[in-house]
Amino acid sequence: MTLMTPPPLDQQEDDEMLVPHTEFTEGPQPMEVAQAETATAADAQSVDDPPSARFTWTIDNFSRFNTKKLYSDVFVVGGYKWRILVFPKGNNVDHLSMYLDVADSTNLPYGWSRYAQFSLTVINQLHQKYSIRKDTQHQFNSRESDWGFTSFMPLGELYDPGRGYLVNDSCIVEADVAVRRVIDYWSHDSKKETGYVGLKNQGATCYMNSLLQTLYHIPYFRKAVYHMPTTENDIPSGSIPLALQSLFYKLQYSDTSVATKELTKSFGWDTYDSFMQHDVQELNRVLSEKLEDKMKGTVVEGTIQQLFEGHHMNYIECINVDYKSTRKESFYDLQLDVKGCRDVYASFDKYVEVERLEGDNKYHAEQHGLQDARKGVLFIDFPPVLQLQLKRFEYDFMRDTMVKINDRYEFPLQLDLDRENGKYLSPEADRSVRNLYTLHSVLVHSGGVHGGHYYAYIRPTLSDQWFKFDDERVTKEDVKRALEEQYGGEEELPQTNPGFNNSPFKFTKYSNAYMLVYIRESDKEKVICNVDEKDIAEHLRIRLKKEQEEKEHKRKEKAEAHLYTIIKVARSEDLLEQIGKDVYFDLVDHDKVRSFRIQKQITFNLFKEEVAKEFGIPVQFQRFWLWAKRQNHTYRPNRPLTPQEEAQSVGQLREVSNKANNAELKLFLEVEIGQDLRPVPPPEKTKEDILLFFKLYDPSKEELRYVGRLFVKGSGKPLEILTKLNEMAGFAPDQEIELYEEIKFEPNVMCEHIDNRLTFRSSQLEDGDIVCFQKPPQMGSNEQCRYPDVPSFLEYMHNRQVVRFRSLEKSKEDEFCLELSKLHTYDDVVERVANHLGLDDPSKIRLTSHNCYSQQPKPQPIKYRGVDHLSDMLVHYNQTSDILYYEVLDIPLPELQGLKTLKVAFHHATKDEVVIHTIRLPKQSTVGDVINDLKTKVELSHPSAELRLLEVFYHKIYKIFPHNEKIENINDQYWTLRAEEIPEEEKNLGPHDRLIHVYHFTKDTTQNQVQVQNFGEPFFLVIHEGEALADVKMRIQKKLQAPDEEFSKWKFAFLSLGRPEYLQDSDIVSNRFQRRDIYGAWEQYLGLEHSDNAPKRSYAANQNRHTFEKPVKIYN
Repeated sequence: MTLMTPPPLDQQEDDEMLVPHTEFTEGPQPMEVAQAETATAADAQSVDDPPSARFTWTIDNFSRFNTKKLYSDVFVVGGYKWRILVFPKGNNVDHLSMYLDVADSTNLPYGWSRYAQFSLTVINQLHQKYSIRKDTQHQFNSRESDWGFTSFMPLGELYDPGRGYLVNDSCIVEADVAVRRVIDYWSHDSKKETGYVGLKNQGATCYMNSLLQTLYHIPYFRKAVYHMPTTENDIPSGSIPLALQSLFYKLQYSDTSVATKELTKSFGWDTYDSFMQHDVQELNRVLSEKLEDKMKGTVVEGTIQQLFEGHHMNYIECINVDYKSTRKESFYDLQLDVKGCRDVYASFDKYVEVERLEGDNKYHAEQHGLQDARKGVLFIDFPPVLQLQLKRFEYDFMRDTMVKINDRYEFPLQLDLDRENGKYLSPEADRSVRNLYTLHSVLVHSGGVHGGHYYAYIRPTLSDQWFKFDDERVTKEDVKRALEEQYGGEEELPQTNPGFNNSPFKFTKYSNAYMLVYIRESDKEKVICNVDEKDIAEHLRIRLKKEQEEKEHKRKEKAEAHLYTIIKVARSEDLLEQIGKDVYFDLVDHDKVRSFRIQKQITFNLFKEEVAKEFGIPVQFQRFWLWAKRQNHTYRPNRPLTPQEEAQSVGQLREVSNKANNAELKLFLEVEIGQDLRPVPPPEKTKEDILLFFKLYDPSKEELRYVGRLFVKGSGKPLEILTKLNEMAGFAPDQEIELYEEIKFEPNVMCEHIDNRLTFRSSQLEDGDIVCFQKPPQMGSNEQCRYPDVPSFLEYMHNRQVVRFRSLEKSKEDEFCLELSKLHTYDDVVERVANHLGLDDPSKIRLTSHNCYSQQPKPQPIKYRGVDHLSDMLVHYNQTSDILYYEVLDIPLPELQGLKTLKVAFHHATKDEVVIHTIRLPKQSTVGDVINDLKTKVELSHPSAELRLLEVFYHKIYKIFPHNEKIENINDQYWTLRAEEIPEEEKNLGPHDRLIHVYHFTKDTTQNQVQVQNFGEPFFLVIHEGEALADVKMRIQKKLQAPDEEFSKWKFAFLSLGRPEYLQDSDIVSNRFQRRDIYGAWEQYLGLEHSDNAPKRSYAANQNRHTFEKPVKIYN
C-alpha cells in the first residue's frame, strides 16, 4: 500500500506574506519534505502520514471588535499547538491580515523549529465556491513564529454585506495545516515527548503491541495484573502473570521502549510464531482466558469478568402460541457489522434486529410443533469496559476469498446504549444502570487482508489528549486523528490546480478502526484508578523476598479463597451524622458508611458475629434490611432479611439483593434501644407494621435533621403518634405539628402534606418511607422565614445555586458570590445583584452569560427579561456554568434596548478639530434624525448649513448614508461614522461635474510588489469637465492648507483597485472618472502621494491618526 501525501502547495505570487511585527525581504527557503515510501513488508515500518487537520473558527460579532488583533482557540496538529492570528482592520493595510501562529512559542526550548504546509481560508457563506483560500509553507522558529498573509483580502470586499463573507456579523475562517517533518524516527524520545513508552516489534507483533498498550492503559486491569501472585522461583519466560507484571512495570517506569520477548515466550511461542501475524481479536480472547484462569483462587479472581463481561439474552418467541424460549449468554467483546452500517449505532440496531422464522424456516416449539416465530437478541447488561470488534474482514463468496471492508464507519466519543428508551435492553435489564460510555481507545489496522500494520490511539485518563502508540513510537495526537481519520472510506487529495474545474482525486483509506474500547461513565472512577508504586512493589517484594515454601503456602491460601463481597452497613448513627449536612434527600450516602469485605462463601450468620465485634451489638439484637432502588429513583430500606436468607452465604444473598452490581451488598442495621439505653431484641414485624423514618425541619434555622424511626400500624393514623414525635423532637407533648411525606427529588421535588386523620395505608405509606415534620408556620408573626415549610425548603435545597459574579470590564476576576435558586426569574436575579451593589434601580443591571468553552463572556448580553430563569442564564450548550457578568448602565436596560447608540465624529468646516458625539435615538429613527440631533450639539459655519453622515474605514469613504436609512443596522463599532457640512460647491453640481473620492497614500516598497497604503482623512472633491490637474491641485492645496514647499513634493495619481496611474499637470482629470457603474466607488480615487510624517496616535476604534487629520476632542 502506498501512503499518499498531498503535493507541495505552490506559493502564489500575488499573495505576499508578512510575519506580524517583522519585515522580510524574502521568505525562508522551505525545508525538504520527507516523502512517504511504499510499505512492502506485511508489517513494515512506514513513515507516518503527514499529521494534518482542519480547524474552523467562527468569529461572531466580527465588526464589533475594537482590538487590533484576534487569536483563535489553540488547536493541535502533529502534536504541536497552533492558532490563527487575524487583524480584522488589517495589519497597517486596508486588507484583512491573517497568519498561522505557533501558540506556545514563548515556552518552547531554545532552538526549536517546525515545518508546515498550510492554507488559510475565509469562507463565503453564500456561495462556497467564492471562498478565498491562500496556501503557503514555512519553517517556524523563535524569530518567525507566525507566518501568513498581510494582504489576505480587501476590507471593502470583506465588509460588503452583499459579498457573503460577513453574514449576521459572523466571519468563518479555516486553517488546513499539514505538519511536515524531516523524519528522524529514532531520535524521537517518546517518554520525554508524551510521558509514555512504546513496545518493541519482534517482527510482526504490532497487533499484540497495540492490544497490550490498550490493556495496560486500563488501570484497574493493570492493578489486577500487579496483584496476581507470583512465586520467587517463577521466571518470566515461564509465567504469564510474572511476564505481564514485568512488562507493565517497565511500561510504567522505563524511559525507553520495552521488549516483549519474555511475554511471547511465556505464551509458548517460538520465533516463528512471533513473525506470523495473528488476529487482535483472537489474541484478546486467548489472553483473557489465560489470565482469567491464572487469576482463579487469587484476590483478583473475577477481574476479567468484572471489567469485560456482559450478558445478552437470545430469545425465540412464537407469534401464534404462548411460547418463548430464552437463553442467557455472556460476552467479553461484541462483534459488530461494518458492511452496510454507517456507524456503531447502526451496528447495534442490526445486532438486535428481529428475524422472522416462517415458511420453510418455522420454529419447532415444544408441545406446539412448527410455529411462526420471532428470533432476536437483547442485552441484559453491559460491562464497565466494552470491547467492540469491528468486522472489517469477511469472506466474499463470489470471489472465494477473504476481503477487507474499508467502508466509512463512524464511532462517537460518547456512546449511549440506553438510547431510544433502552431499545437494546431486555425486559430484565436493570434500567437504573446508565449505559453511557466514553471512548478510551481505537485500535487501527492499516493495510489489506493479507497483512498490514496495527497501532492504537488511546487517551489513558479520558482527557482530551490522545496518544498514538505505534510500536516503539508514542506521539501526541488530536481527536480528529483518533476519530474521523480512522472512520475509513475515501479521502480526497487536495487539488493541485484549484482554479481549474478538474475532478478531485479520491483514494480509499486503508487505515481504519478495527477495535474500539469504551468505558462506562459511571464506572470511570473505578476503572481509571490510581496505580502507584505500592501496588507494584508489594507483589514484587513478595516474589523477591519470600522463600518458595512461604510463597507456595500463600498461593495455596489464595487458591482456597474466593471472591469477596463488600457489605455496606448503614445505621441510625450514620443517618444522624449525615442528614442535614451531607444529604438532605433520602437517608444516607452509602460511600460514607462502614463497609466490610467478606468472603463470598461465609454464611450471613457468621457475618453478623463480625458486626457484633465491630459495633458491640450482640447478634440477637441485630436486624438487617435490604435497600431497594424505587422507580422514582429514591433508595430506601425495603424489607428485613428472612431467617432463611440469613442462613445463606454472603454471595448468594448478594445476588438476590442486587443483580446488577454483584460487588456490593447494602444493608440497614436496625437496633432497638431499651429504656436503659441498651440494645433489646427487635420487635416482631407483621405485614401490618410499617417502618417509617422521621426528619425534623426548623424553619427559623433552615435546618433539617434526622430524629429517628418508628413502626406504625397500616390501619393507624398519624394522630396516634404525634405525642411520640414531639418527644423525639424535644417539643411539648401537645405541640401542634405538620407532617409531610418526602416522595422524590429527581427530576423535581415531590413532598406532600400528610392528612393526620387518614390511615397510613390510605396515605400510601410503606416500609422505608420518609416523613418530615415541623411546627406549623406562625401566621402574622414578625419573624418571616424564607422557607416556612418542608416543601419550600426541599425545593430550595434542590435548586440552590451559588453564582460567581464578575464585572464585564474585569471578566477574569470573581467580584462577589450570591446564593440564588435555579428557579429565580430574571427579575429576581437582577434585583439580588442590584441589592448587593447598593443600586436602587435593578433595571440598570445588564447581565451576560459565560461561554464554558472559551472561558469568556458570551458576545451578546442577556436581553431584558430575555430568559425565564437563572438556570437558563447558566447553561451553555450541554454544560452548566456558575459565572455571570454584570454591567451597571446609566439608563434602564429596557429603555437602552429600544435605543440605538452611535458615536459620530463631527468634522468642523472651518476649525481644525474633530469632536466625537454619542447619540442615542430610538432604533426606528433615521439618519435624518441623527443629523437633526447632531445639529443641536455642534457648531455650524452658518445657520443654514446642511450635514451628511459618512462611513469611513481605514482612510477611505465607503458610503454616504441616505437621510431615510434606518439607524438600527448601522454599525459604529468598527467603522468611523463621520459627520460634516456639505460644501456649497457640491450642492450646485453642473450636469458634467463629478464628485470624486480623494485619498492620501504612500507606497510600501519593502515588499516584492508595490502596495498602496492609505492614511489621513479622505474627502470628496468636485471636478469640472475639461479641468486640468494643475487647476485641481490648486483647489486641493487651498482646501488642505498645505505649505508650498511640502505640496511641491506631492505626486498625483488616478487609482483603480489599488494600482496608481500618475497624472501630469496637463491631464484632464474628469476623463479618468468616466465610468459610473463600477463596484465600490471608493476603489477609484484621486490619490495624493506624499510621506506620512505624523506620529501614530490612535482614535476611533484604533484607526491611526496621521497628517491632515484634525485634532480630536471627545464629548460623551
